Amino acid sequence: MPEQIIVNRLTKLFRVPQREAGLGAALRSLVRREFREVLAVKDVSFAVPEGEIVGFLGPNGAGKTTTLKMLSGLLHPTSGEATILGEVPWRRSPDYLRRISLIMGQRSQLNWDIPAADSFLVHAAVFGVPRSDFDRTLGELTDLLDLGPLLKKPVRNLSLGERMKCEIAASLLHRPAVLFLDEPTIGLDVTMQARIRTFIQEYNRRTGATIILTSHYMADVTALCRRVIIIHHGKLLFDGPLDDLADRVAPYKVITIDLDRDLNGHDFSVYGGVLTQEPRKVAVRVPREQAAAVTGRMLAELPVLDLTIEDPPIEDVIERVFRSGDSDAPV
Repeated sequence: MPEQIIVNRLTKLFRVPQREAGLGAALRSLVRREFREVLAVKDVSFAVPEGEIVGFLGPNGAGKTTTLKMLSGLLHPTSGEATILGEVPWRRSPDYLRRISLIMGQRSQLNWDIPAADSFLVHAAVFGVPRSDFDRTLGELTDLLDLGPLLKKPVRNLSLGERMKCEIAASLLHRPAVLFLDEPTIGLDVTMQARIRTFIQEYNRRTGATIILTSHYMADVTALCRRVIIIHHGKLLFDGPLDDLADRVAPYKVITIDLDRDLNGHDFSVYGGVLTQEPRKVAVRVPREQAAAVTGRMLAELPVLDLTIEDPPIEDVIERVFRSGDSDAPV
């Protein structure tokens, strides 16, 4: 697949005004303002081929949204290069803007006082979508997102989940080839999150759109993304398959056993690091290469009713990546 997104050493430095508290400091700032420099993104490089869904992860303040704003043309970088669909994003050419879309959770682009259907017509006019294409696309989106009952309601009367579905539909009426999703399921209940995930997956399958997704909900990432890019303090820490992340960062297995009776006082640490311990259920962490041997010992030495061997939860793996970023350890 050809690469639709190419990012090379992208950097963004902000100059932020600051002053001490108090009237005197406020007056002095009128004459001489002081600034501090905040490095939001530093030398980030990656490429995304056509049709791929990539998870773009990091804690709050890591630089995710700043990066997406540069790639969508809202911000100019301090240095570095990027081309998307063969265009430089911050030049904001009309052809480029017609082929991308940025969806930010909790940011409204719909007029609250009119029905969603009227806002859709405004968006179609802005992007120059022919009426026949508009009708066909809206029909597909209505079917995928179950928008029928919502189109005639004023936006202010919609629930958060209903409004988010309409926001997504509005952003896709011009059928963008590249889609930036910044926390699209934030604040939604579990059922609505699942519906939005299903829609994103189906939209990608139908259109072949390239998608970069940020989310704090790991269910979004594991359901949609085979590849993840992780940044922390503006620096890239990991770029690769989600399945490889545990092998590199948390190379261990979690063995959980159910026992047929209590083993009061038994020292389960002889098998590995004890994660949880209940009267008849214990979970231990063991190095991946020792999992088979430890499992054999447990079955031979303990009254085991059931046993499971699992990879560590992806949330724990991501947290380990963030901790390594804090200590500047290589990942």
